[in-house]
Amino acid sequence: MDLLPRSHTEFSSAAYWDKFFRKRGEKAFEWYGEYPELCGILHKYIKPQEQVLVVGCGNSRLSEDLYGVGYHGLTNVDISDVVVRQMTERNAEKRAEMKFLQMDVMKMDFPDSSFSVVLDKGTLDALMPDSQSETQERVTRMFDEVGRVLKVGGRYVIITLSQEHILEKLMQYFPQEGWITRVHKVSDSDRETSQKEMPLPVFIFVFTKFKKMPQMNKILEVCLDGTDAMQRLSCEEDVMKAVKERQHYAMLRQQLQNRGLEGETVSLELFSSTSSSSVPKYVLHIVDTDTVRAADRQFAVFIVPQGREVEWLFATDEGRRQLAGTAGFRRLVVVSLQREHPYETMSEIQKELSAKVMELAPPGFNRKIQVPYLSVGTDIGTRTVCYEGTSEFSGPYVVEDVEGEEGVIFRNLIFLTNRNAVQSQARMVQENLPKKKGRRRAGKKLVVDCGYLACQYQRVMVAGLGCLPNIRQLLDTRLDVVLVGLGGGGLPLFLHKHFSKIQMDVVELDQSILQVAEGWFGFQQDDRMRVHIADGLVYLEDRAKQADRSCHVVILDVDSKDVTVGMTFPPQPFVEKECLKNIKDILHDDGLLILNLVCRDATLRASVVETVRSVFPRNLSKRIEDEVNEILFCFPREKDVHQGGDTRQMMDISLEELGNLKKAAGVVEKVAKGCSQRWDQTLELTELLDGLKLA
Repeated sequence: MDLLPRSHTEFSSAAYWDKFFRKRGEKAFEWYGEYPELCGILHKYIKPQEQVLVVGCGNSRLSEDLYGVGYHGLTNVDISDVVVRQMTERNAEKRAEMKFLQMDVMKMDFPDSSFSVVLDKGTLDALMPDSQSETQERVTRMFDEVGRVLKVGGRYVIITLSQEHILEKLMQYFPQEGWITRVHKVSDSDRETSQKEMPLPVFIFVFTKFKKMPQMNKILEVCLDGTDAMQRLSCEEDVMKAVKERQHYAMLRQQLQNRGLEGETVSLELFSSTSSSSVPKYVLHIVDTDTVRAADRQFAVFIVPQGREVEWLFATDEGRRQLAGTAGFRRLVVVSLQREHPYETMSEIQKELSAKVMELAPPGFNRKIQVPYLSVGTDIGTRTVCYEGTSEFSGPYVVEDVEGEEGVIFRNLIFLTNRNAVQSQARMVQENLPKKKGRRRAGKKLVVDCGYLACQYQRVMVAGLGCLPNIRQLLDTRLDVVLVGLGGGGLPLFLHKHFSKIQMDVVELDQSILQVAEGWFGFQQDDRMRVHIADGLVYLEDRAKQADRSCHVVILDVDSKDVTVGMTFPPQPFVEKECLKNIKDILHDDGLLILNLVCRDATLRASVVETVRSVFPRNLSKRIEDEVNEILFCFPREKDVHQGGDTRQMMDISLEELGNLKKAAGVVEKVAKGCSQRWDQTLELTELLDGLKLA
């Protein structure tokens, strides 16, 4: 039997509801939950001795259930004469004190201030199917009538799905009238029986009537996490955002329970109900694989150890998909632990997450099966915050030590505006302290390993020095380098340590970053390495105007703060013709520009490469596996032929013979090995230029 209206505007029609209730008969209509699901919140705001007006009562049993526990001052009104007669007959003997009246809520016959409570279960939703102007006017008349019949201090209690246009109307009307606003979400566990019929969350709005006072602060509170704790919010927009977040989560949960993710990764944040932090305690990434699994390989949770959420395997969609495939489960929930919150043990984390992750199980999952929790190692890892500060240009940042594989300690610089990306990383090693008199042991301290490069793209940059047309500049004579972008100082420290002929000018815009590099990442200036606190664009322009301006290598490793552009390295002005021409003017004819390019916009990337080609006639590129970085090697001259003795024998290549460039990298590698007792990078430098091609 079809009981749904042909048009949603019929929800406000008396004729529609008369027909509806004739067809439905005695069966109660409980779209928004039954009394046991609602009473926990309703009893907080309605006292048994109060006079309560139930608007749009329909044939719901809510009033009857309230009457049964002592609420006898109930007056019910509905626009449908049919349902009023049905309900009057149904309750005449057992609930004689309860009244049922046929009445339009937009024009009621009651005197002013007749009731302490007006209870609305779904009536507002029925009267406001859209946001058309006539609908808005109709609902405003209803609200005006509710305000008229309520006493000062009385409560308007609305049970609603809070669709967006309804939410906006509520927030536009009652806070502006000076009414206290409180919003509760009906507990999902309480609604388990009705969840199949109504998958969207049900909210209870409670508006308390007060006389409007000039300059009165608005009181806006929400309780949406299933506890009794109210959270005070500052504005109506925050209330709307909080409600929408719960709605979006409910829809996500329904999607996850009914079907797979079909190749997409879904992420959600979980906040602690006992913490006032605006930072989530857990970030969950749900990943599905398309492989058919056995019954006991359907669902698992992977806890990422503290500090390792920034690694490629855990921080990127591709990495998490690889992790899910390796783990061998149909659905894997990858959980990251956020630095602003304390974590005790793995078992405590499992206990806190257990109820929530079960809501994210795949379709058909047998809930009697214990969900396995996976991780790297046996504990949750360690994270030690060394320093916190704020940059004028990049915002708040943190320096922290985290434990990696096999107990290795890494020091990370992270800007909190992009908390899942490591701006700079150093490996820490134990160093013996000088032995003091009277002590048996000298002790140890953690120091930065200056011979370590954290990023593969930086290793490619170092390998690319072998592309210098005249390798003697690197081996035997002075090599002048300009590096734009200091970060934690790992790249300039490495070059300074391994190549004794390098003279380096490092350009950094942010004084606070220099302080961090010197204070926490072992960076030191000397007569071979100087830092200039300046705008890189201005520095390059000024240097191009100097008489003695030439250098052999310019390295651009500077990030962009403009998130609206699909290019994060470098800022766009650095790859415009004016700046590129300044760099070309700075370079010797046999010099080299090394550019770290991170551009996710294919059209923009093509435009950048074309601009670079228009200034630098010879270009090579190397894309970094498992990273978004691409390194461009740009040469000022059209063609370079190497000359001279042993160097020619070792470097007898032209740029067309790209395969032989590995020999050039081999030269760099030999120099590095000769300068350092430790050479344990993930890849040998000669391998890093595999796949080098013309840009």
